Amino acid sequence: MLRVATAAQAAEAAGLCVAVILNVIGVASGESRTTSNAIGFIAFEVIVAIGVALIAAGIARVRPWSRTPAVLTQVFTVMIAIWLLEAHRYAWGVPALLLAIAGCVGLFAPTSLRALARPVDPS
Repeated sequence: MLRVATAAQAAEAAGLCVAVILNVIGVASGESRTTSNAIGFIAFEVIVAIGVALIAAGIARVRPWSRTPAVLTQVFTVMIAIWLLEAHRYAWGVPALLLAIAGCVGLFAPTSLRALARPVDPS
């Protein structure tokens, strides 16, 4: 189940990279109203994509620190997916929601919880 969580997290990072590319194309073609805001937003998207990819790598390496950020990523992805669905952006909202559900299922499976649990201090 950790592979499911890792795949969902990695797919979310890839989706963010696609969004970055589409925003760069929009800025380059002059579709953006304000270039400086678009560049700032693109920089933020790149930082978030790198962070999500690092979390996916942490899950793949079974690092306990990665569980909480991964769950938070899924919570934020659900919120963004709902916002996209309300805006009738089904092509982005449905995959985001499905990835978030898959990520949560992978993270909250009993085997994943045991694998990502922090070791108990015997003292």
